[in-house]
Amino acid sequence: MAGTTPGTPGTPRVLRAMNDRAALDLLLEHGPLSRTRIGKLTGLSKPTASQLLARLEAAGLVVATGTTEGRPGPNAQLYAVNARAAYAAGLDVTTRRIRAAVADVTGAIVGESELPTPGRSATGVADQVTEVLDGAVKAAGIARADVRRLVIGTPGAFDPATGRLRYASHLPGWHSPTLLEELAAALPMPFEYENDVNLVALAEQRLGAARGHSDFALLWNEEGIGAALVLGGRLHRGFTGGAGEVGFMPVPGTPLVRRVAQANSGGYQELAGVQSVPRIARALGIDTPEQPYVPVASGLLAHAAGDGAGDPRYTALLDQYAERVAIGLSSVVAVLDPELIVLSGEVLVAGGEPLRARTQSALADLAASRPRLVLTAVPRRPVLRGALESALAATRDEVFDTSR
Repeated sequence: MAGTTPGTPGTPRVLRAMNDRAALDLLLEHGPLSRTRIGKLTGLSKPTASQLLARLEAAGLVVATGTTEGRPGPNAQLYAVNARAAYAAGLDVTTRRIRAAVADVTGAIVGESELPTPGRSATGVADQVTEVLDGAVKAAGIARADVRRLVIGTPGAFDPATGRLRYASHLPGWHSPTLLEELAAALPMPFEYENDVNLVALAEQRLGAARGHSDFALLWNEEGIGAALVLGGRLHRGFTGGAGEVGFMPVPGTPLVRRVAQANSGGYQELAGVQSVPRIARALGIDTPEQPYVPVASGLLAHAAGDGAGDPRYTALLDQYAERVAIGLSSVVAVLDPELIVLSGEVLVAGGEPLRARTQSALADLAASRPRLVLTAVPRRPVLRGALESALAATRDEVFDTSR
């Protein structure tokens, strides 16, 4: 027909590509499947499913992995996604270190590396990125050129208008106006950058407590307190990328912080940030150091939720800290009215269910609506996991597209 070109929706090539992608996604979700099972899950006939698998096997996207056992009748050949079809990488950047990981196309982590950065010069960030990435690539037993895509997670956010990092003045070397150009010159693969807390929310949405939820908020507390907002299934980043920087939010109970970008702090950070936990503890008569903030605060809250549960001082610590967390969350709830709020980050996770339950109760008194609070289901390296999930999504869209 006139005007019909290869790749037009509805053509056999596009329909085959859609079926191919559906089968690959099923294999990722369920693991090895037989031809018959793939046919049932996709609605394809046996001959069509056989043709599909032959096509994907020839393209190097699936491999035969064995046969079914323990069932009546002859054993059936099983197929799985070829893990070596592509690789993606993620970086988690903090003031103290850069952590890198490489995952194969199935999502399995095959190589990791970590580069300590305390006291490092504010220059040479591109060199640091390539060094830690090369460490993870080497651990994976592949070459840097084998990595299809990289996602870098940092505090703050890169302003899309200027390309400069904002809301993270504590991260030396990452504010250069030419940094993104330097990284592009140093890296052989496409790369993206994303706020670290946004990546945690992405991990929760794909793998954790927010699966199946298109609207939710996530509260993170480690070195800084921040939030991520998912609306209609998509991350809400805001005009400058600063949506979710709730640490700067004015709240009752703390002095008004002016010029928050210069102070790198704000009302909610002062009220419920990591540094507030040892201060509350000392006011209650608990002998504790103040720093290092994250280990100290996490240790106090973990003890309060565990062995110290019978001590009224630790009970009061949980009560007071939960109320502080709820004060900030009440503003988030008033604006967004989310169905679900995920609590994440080492400090909040340390308080466990006792802290979650107290925060839920305090929030019910402070907010008009009552979202459900849940603890993270991705407690291990969630920023890095989110970076990998983001990189893998783009990589799969590219590699699994058989219409080209």
